Amino acid sequence: MRKSSKVVLVLTFILTSFLLWIYLSDKVKEIYVNKILKTQNSLDKNISRIWIFWDEKDLDLENLWKTYSIIKKDYYDLDWIKKQSLITWATKWLVESLWDKHSEYFSKKDNEEFEKMLSWDFEWIWAVVDKLDFWVKIERVLKGSPAEKFWLRNEDVITEANNEKLDKLTLVEAVSKIKGPAGTKVLLKILRTWEKEALEIEVIRWKIKIPSVEEKYFEKENIGYIALNIFGEETASEFKKSLNNLSEKKIDWLIIDLRNNWGGYLLSAVEILSEFIKRWDLLVTTKYKNKIFNEPYFSTNIWWVFDKKIIILINESSASASEITAGALREYDKAILVWEKTYWKGSVQKPFNLDDWSMVKLTIAKWFTPKDKNIDWEWIEADIKVKIEKQDYDLEECIKVWKCDENLEQKDFEIYDRQLEEAKTILKSFIKKWTLQVVIDEENERLGNVVEEKNIEEKK
Repeated sequence: MRKSSKVVLVLTFILTSFLLWIYLSDKVKEIYVNKILKTQNSLDKNISRIWIFWDEKDLDLENLWKTYSIIKKDYYDLDWIKKQSLITWATKWLVESLWDKHSEYFSKKDNEEFEKMLSWDFEWIWAVVDKLDFWVKIERVLKGSPAEKFWLRNEDVITEANNEKLDKLTLVEAVSKIKGPAGTKVLLKILRTWEKEALEIEVIRWKIKIPSVEEKYFEKENIGYIALNIFGEETASEFKKSLNNLSEKKIDWLIIDLRNNWGGYLLSAVEILSEFIKRWDLLVTTKYKNKIFNEPYFSTNIWWVFDKKIIILINESSASASEITAGALREYDKAILVWEKTYWKGSVQKPFNLDDWSMVKLTIAKWFTPKDKNIDWEWIEADIKVKIEKQDYDLEECIKVWKCDENLEQKDFEIYDRQLEEAKTILKSFIKKWTLQVVIDEENERLGNVVEEKNIEEKK
C-alpha cells in the first residue's frame, strides 16, 4: 500500500506540475502581451501588435533561394541586370500574390511620391485615380476640383497626358505626367463608356482646399443638407456645428451626402454616428488577424439623439468611413440609402518601411458593421437606386430633352442633380408613411427599379 501510495503521490505531483506549467505559460504570455500593449504608442497600438503570434511556423523558402542560386550561376544575361532589382521584383510580386488591391509595394522613388500624394502637397487635377492593366481610371472626381469643372467623370479612362501614352507606366509614374504647376494645362485623352470615340479634354491644374463639410438649407422643403467630402481630423466638429445650425431652423428631415467620399479617419465616423445613435450602441468593429486585438467602437452620445428621418446619398465612390457611416445608420433603421452600391473598401492598411527606404503597405485589419457585415466582402447596397440620365450632365442632350438655353456653353452648364432631387421626394414619402421598408418598396416601384438579391459568393 505504501509503495502504491508513493506512486500515486508522484503521479499526482507530475500532473499538478504539468497543469501548473501550462497555466503559468499562458499567464506569462498574457502578461507579456499586456506589457507590450501598455508600452506601445497609442496611435499604433492596435496595428503593430498583430505581429505577435504564438507557435507560428516560418515559410519554407528553400525553392526561392535555390532559384536565385541557379539564376546567379547560369543565367546568360545576368551581367545586364541589377542584382537589387531581383529582390525588388521578388518583394513586389510577393505582395501582389496576396491578391489585395490595397496592399502594395513602393520602391524608394514611389514611396517619396506617395508621401507627397498623402500630404496633397502638389498641383493636380484633383481626381482620385487607380491603375488598370494598361491605363489610368478615374475613380472619384472631387467636388470643386478642376476635374469636375472641365467635365471629367467617374470611370473615365485616361490613356494619354500631353500626347504621352500611360499604358506602360506605374500609377505613380502616370500621376507624375498628369500633375504639374498650378495654372498650367494638361491635355488628357479619355475613353468614356458611352462615347464611341476617344475624347480630348484640356484641364487647368491648380491647388484647391476641399471643404470637409458643406451645409445647405432648402427652405421651400424645410430640408437640411450636409455633404461630407472627406472624414478628416476636423470633420466631426464641423459636422456637429452644421447639424446644430440646421436643427435651430427646425428642419423636418436631413440629407447626408456621402457621394465621392473615399473615407478618412475612423474616429471621425464614430463621432458623427454618435449624433444619431444612443450611447453604448455598437457602431463598428475593427477585426485583426489575432482576434484578441479586435476592437469594437460604441456611440459616445451624452446629449440628445437626432431623431429626424434621414436620406443618405451614396455611390460607387463612397468608401471606407463612408461605408461605416451609411451601414450603421441603415442597420439601425435611421436612414434610407439612395443611388447605388458603395465601393466596398472596409479594410485598414499600415505602411511598413524597409531598409532601402522602400515601403510595403499591407491590409492588417477589416471593419464590420453593427450586424457583423464584412464591408470588405459585401458592399453597402442602396435601398433605392436612382440613375443619372445623359441629359443631366450633357448640354447637347439637355437642349434636346429639357430645352436648355441653346446659347449656353458646356463650361457654364449646371449639372442637374437627379439623386438630390429624388432624395427630397423620397423624404416627403418617408415623413408621411413613417415605415422605412414600405417607403423603400413604393419608391422603387415608382422609379421602375427591379430589386435584385446580390450574389455574395459570385462577388467573392
